[in-house]
Amino acid sequence: MSFLFSPLKIREITFKNRIFVSPMCQYSSENGKATDWHLVHLGSRAVGGAALVIMEATAVSPEGRISPQDMGLWSKAQVAPLKKITSFIKSQNSIPGIQIAHAGRKASTPRPWDTKHKIFVPLSNGGWTTLAPSEIPFSEGYPIPHALSLKEIDKLIVQWEKSAELAVQAGFETLELHFAHGYLIHSFLSSLSNHRTDEFGGSLENRMRLAVQIATRVRKVWPADYPLFARLSSTDWVEGGWDVPSSIELSKKLKSIGVDLIDCSSGGLVPHAKIPVAAGYQVPFAEEIRKKAAVMTGAVGMITDPHQAEEIIASGKADAVLMAREFLRTPYWPMNAAKVLNEEISYPPQYLRAR
Repeated sequence: MSFLFSPLKIREITFKNRIFVSPMCQYSSENGKATDWHLVHLGSRAVGGAALVIMEATAVSPEGRISPQDMGLWSKAQVAPLKKITSFIKSQNSIPGIQIAHAGRKASTPRPWDTKHKIFVPLSNGGWTTLAPSEIPFSEGYPIPHALSLKEIDKLIVQWEKSAELAVQAGFETLELHFAHGYLIHSFLSSLSNHRTDEFGGSLENRMRLAVQIATRVRKVWPADYPLFARLSSTDWVEGGWDVPSSIELSKKLKSIGVDLIDCSSGGLVPHAKIPVAAGYQVPFAEEIRKKAAVMTGAVGMITDPHQAEEIIASGKADAVLMAREFLRTPYWPMNAAKVLNEEISYPPQYLRAR
């Protein structure tokens, strides 16, 4: 058996292979609710053989959405459409996962293909006031965000906890905390965006405090048998910003409170970062965090080739690969990878004639 197609057990959940579908925003929700688009989009990746299919960034509150068309999980009314999706994913012997998130100062933006508003959806057109640790906009053209008070931070932590509880009701069996890409929690982590002088700013320990508190509260309500992931931007790619040593320290803390795997991405905090994008350019982060924090990691970023993915797992650089754009191009990528690696995998019976 190839390393890529070997099973991976985390807590009481066994993933049939190491190929995970990364969260991909579809900007196709209605009032935060999943639609038939999500059922077909995510269901096809489960049919294609991925071991874990993770729902896109799902906001813990209305103002936590990236766009007005984003997924949300702050109300019981949003659970029923999700249960239909998780049920189908499970029927294909895949694990349904969800990423919960808050977009922070990068919220209230239009869908990528909408041209009416270039950067920010104004209040007059259904937008909202964005939130951040400090009154520092993401970039020119973005509004100045509201700096959260201590009371508002307490409320925010409860929102993450409630969203995790609703995710259980919706049938998800893996949960990922989105602490990356310049969204709210990442903006607390980095000194480039966090200029607070209270217990949530200043030192590394203080800047990590919100992430640790959220993870602690979520782990208490998330079933003990189910895996908990956290996605980090391993570096801001900017001098003086969040970096790999900081990610290692945070990963150690997260592991100690019950986070099982670190999804190692990077960037997204500031628009001027110079990122050397190339095949597998973020894999070294997964390898270093795996070794130095002694925690399972997922490798992401420009992973497209089956031999490339196999080498990442075989050489111990990561425990799983998470792919996004390649799954948009090739929904049945695991089936194709199995052929390339001479691996026998099960097909849906409806597709057996195509083997």
